[in-house]
Amino acid sequence: MTTSNLIPQDNKAYRFPVSVKGIIYQNNSIVLLKNERDEWELPGGKLELGEAPEQCVAREIEEELGLVAKTGPLLDSWIYHIYEGVDVLILTYGCYATPFSEITHSPEHKAVGLFGPEDIKRLRMPEGYKKSIQTWLDYLHTSDTLRTDV
Repeated sequence: MTTSNLIPQDNKAYRFPVSVKGIIYQNNSIVLLKNERDEWELPGGKLELGEAPEQCVAREIEEELGLVAKTGPLLDSWIYHIYEGVDVLILTYGCYATPFSEITHSPEHKAVGLFGPEDIKRLRMPEGYKKSIQTWLDYLHTSDTLRTDV
């Protein structure tokens, strides 16, 4: 029996890297980073072996922005086809950052920006991120409405 016969068939399937992203919304602004493709994206990064997605996004936000964040609910998952042969599974979480007045960004990004919800539609960024942002805004709006009605 050869070694290849010992490998379960599902282990031969294509594997996606996993990138865990976080949406930070504070003072009517969403925090975004500009990447090397000149696209705006959510802060976050690759899931490390043995790391929970919730830990990953909090770690990445601190590394990329210098912010301490608490991970909220999982909002979305989708496959981002960056270009031929490069696909990434994106997990997006809503996040609660400690209050901030200033944000820094790591050298892996070109810029950091704060954008109002109405600005998101016109930005050069994957539609999956835009959908995730809207989901988080809807969630926060519903949560605020429920709290004031109680």
